[in-house]
Amino acid sequence: MFDGLALAKPRTQSVALGVVVAVLLIVGLAVPIQAQDYPEVIPLPDGWQPEGIAIGEGTTFYVGSLATGAIYRGDLLTGQGSVLVQPPEGRIAVGLAYDPVTRFLWVAGGPGGAGYVYDTVRGRSVRVYQFADPATTSTFVNDVVVTDYGAFFTDSFRPVLYFVPFGGSNRLPDRFAFREIPLGGEFEFIEGAFNANGIEALPNGRTLIVINSTTGKLYRVNPFTGQVIEIEVTGGELTMGDGILLDGRTLYVVRNRANEIAVVQLNNVLTIGRVVGTITDDDFDVPTTIDQYGDALYAVNARFGTPPGPDVEYWVTRVMKP
Repeated sequence: MFDGLALAKPRTQSVALGVVVAVLLIVGLAVPIQAQDYPEVIPLPDGWQPEGIAIGEGTTFYVGSLATGAIYRGDLLTGQGSVLVQPPEGRIAVGLAYDPVTRFLWVAGGPGGAGYVYDTVRGRSVRVYQFADPATTSTFVNDVVVTDYGAFFTDSFRPVLYFVPFGGSNRLPDRFAFREIPLGGEFEFIEGAFNANGIEALPNGRTLIVINSTTGKLYRVNPFTGQVIEIEVTGGELTMGDGILLDGRTLYVVRNRANEIAVVQLNNVLTIGRVVGTITDDDFDVPTTIDQYGDALYAVNARFGTPPGPDVEYWVTRVMKP
């Protein structure tokens, strides 16, 4: 969100004239930049099979691959990009989160039961956190959010969060320095279904929000205790809820196979929410996750109903906030 600027009244006519001239000069210089249109559709490499998206410094964005675990880096303004992380053996990439402090990209590893951290400058893999053993445990590490306290991951097949606490100058702890936080209280877990999916955090990091894809229930989560309280939502459905994004007290919930983004207005204490609208677009084809830049949302289209293949097209869709 952008804050408005209040201009003080000029004290004399000559000062006012100077201010007007200066503003005109600034506006004149800014017009060529503002006149550049951001593309509404940004192509990804054919066959990419995307799921997660994160916006980093400036107009840079990152999209992971479900097929290979590779990471694509592109530009929201030019629509151009290239592969930053080449396909790492045995990995896939689901949800993503960018940490502006370290410029690291945090990646949920899906059925591998792991979380990965990549250096966005060189594209190096800098840490692997093996949360669950897929050989013995049903697991799908689905999404991640970065707070001042650490990174929190959801697991759609287990009623837990995985917490990697930050520490030291680079905020990156040892690969064994994580803990499992059981989700208690009002969290409803359905065995064999996709449960906890998208995750967000309030700016202070002391409260998390999680969506359950199958039930469509929205939850407020204490990140330190795992205590869960359901946010009572009226006005619309949140089933098929995937990635979520919090902007003030407005929560955007991507409903993947419904091809829409639900707009949920939350109260100040996060006990009640109301679906006040939906965002649809002709270029949506099973959007899964979103991020924001200015007044726009960027949704990556997984195209789950389309058989994957090396020639299948994939893209990111830009839509405006209501």
